[in-house]
Amino acid sequence: MIGLITADGCLSKDGRHIDFTSKDLLLVEAFKKILGLKNKIGFKGKGTYPKGQYYRIQFGEVKFYRFLLGIGLTPKKSKTISALDIPDRYFVDFLRGYFDGDGFSYSYWDKRWKSSYMLYIGFASASRSYLIWLRDKIKVAWSIEGRIRACGKTALQLAYAKKSSILLFKKMYYKDDIPCLERKRFKIMRSLGIIELLPGC
Repeated sequence: MIGLITADGCLSKDGRHIDFTSKDLLLVEAFKKILGLKNKIGFKGKGTYPKGQYYRIQFGEVKFYRFLLGIGLTPKKSKTISALDIPDRYFVDFLRGYFDGDGFSYSYWDKRWKSSYMLYIGFASASRSYLIWLRDKIKVAWSIEGRIRACGKTALQLAYAKKSSILLFKKMYYKDDIPCLERKRFKIMRSLGIIELLPGC
């Protein structure tokens, strides 16, 4: 849940309200369910979905707001977020939540090599210091190496190549019945199914 808030959440300046916004209705519904919120899901943005329409839920809780401040989250955090105080025992669940919000995966056949199927898993952010912290936490926890790269004028990505992606996937989805955005897990599982069919894999 903290990972989702880190990715798509926003702390209001009033010191009380937390806003969660996403284009993915299923993600907002999952957020609402896990926190046991009764608040209605509304809309944010212009136009009609999927052109600029976002789903949004907002709730007020002073103690939770202060807890989020205490671990390092702040209002307008996109470019200023840095290291967070996430206990090691909860880090993998934090990472999966962040992946559901601001993570990505893609795969393709590399035409330069026979039977070469590439897979990448990664995380996006506008803050380099945050991605450095995330990269270092993953390396210390599981000895998995990632690379930070530019993506557009302001965005950055922490990306993991095939072998590292497979290891990272197995860590994040350590059992079947864990809260996650199923379409993202299924997309990677489909790619892994292709990889397992290749000679030498």
